[in-house]
Amino acid sequence: MKNLLTIIGAALFLILTLGYSVMPAESNDETMGRAPHHTTYGFQNYPPVQTAAPKGLPFYLRRLWSSIFLPSIPNGHWVPEAEAMKSLSSIGGDRITWLGHASFLIRVSGKTILTDPFLTEFASPLSWAGPRRFAGAGIPMDRLPPIDIIIVSHDHYDHLDDESVRCLDKDKIEVVVPLGLKSFFSERGYGRVTELDWNESIALGELTLTALPAIHNSGRSIKNRNQTLWASWLIESSTKKMLFVGDTGYSETIFKLIGRQYGPLDYAILPIGAYAPRKLMRMSHINPEEAVTVGNEIRAFTLIASHWGTIGLSDEPTWEPPKRFSRAGLDNGLSEERLWIMKIGETRPLGQSGLSQGLKKTGDVLPK
Repeated sequence: MKNLLTIIGAALFLILTLGYSVMPAESNDETMGRAPHHTTYGFQNYPPVQTAAPKGLPFYLRRLWSSIFLPSIPNGHWVPEAEAMKSLSSIGGDRITWLGHASFLIRVSGKTILTDPFLTEFASPLSWAGPRRFAGAGIPMDRLPPIDIIIVSHDHYDHLDDESVRCLDKDKIEVVVPLGLKSFFSERGYGRVTELDWNESIALGELTLTALPAIHNSGRSIKNRNQTLWASWLIESSTKKMLFVGDTGYSETIFKLIGRQYGPLDYAILPIGAYAPRKLMRMSHINPEEAVTVGNEIRAFTLIASHWGTIGLSDEPTWEPPKRFSRAGLDNGLSEERLWIMKIGETRPLGQSGLSQGLKKTGDVLPK
């Protein structure tokens, strides 16, 4: 019965996403004094990028198949709940916990940040069917530590989940989102929500959050494509700097610019999955080799793998991304200590200054 519901729900999801895939391409409207990534209908990538080919029915049928027949999970991919909770509580100071996909808990300067909340089973407008995660969050929603800040890269279902957002403590959380997403949270009872455009910042206590460009798109239905903005997030404290990238395609310009303006960085959370086939995914998702390139261009010391091993969104073999990421990093002169491939539910300490401590420990140098 559950598989039948999954099939029905996935079919409904396909109708939505197929309609989404044939929406008009981006315009290049720079009139009336708008910022170049603003358009008459919403937002676009800037500098402009060539739009990828429509995904088409066969691609979505493969996603339907992967939502019904989930992959086997190898030993060591996730941390049992009891062990995950013990590790979370035992590591004091700044730390990071992977909850799967692009959801992380980042503890820095006394604040706990939740990125891209997707902690339920389906990345879908339906709570009972659609693209289905095959690995849980490691730490259940009802056992998460108190969240101080939520940041969101964009509004796709695998990065912004309705049920996850509704289950959190709305009265105590500061929400920081790209332009157009304030209403999503305010309609669900959140009172402290700030929208930022690219290159705008907000100070929250000792932290500064800055929205920076990414190459992607947005939309939760066929009616609202690219009507909300997408962004990467720079997280700065007095001791470290970290870039969180939820989803992005590669750009010849923006990451080099981020590196010049904000680097060097201590840590970068970079997506390494959902990249195949390239002709369909290249505009919106980097592959593992491009993730390492981005890490070098933004001048980050430690690269943290994200957006893999949780839900089947594309055609590459499920367990391929971290192997390619590690190989690319080593081939580019990074040590294993600088390439973090975390387990779901795992918590690691973020050093007093990840950059200075790392350089001292390894003797490595930053990319120029």
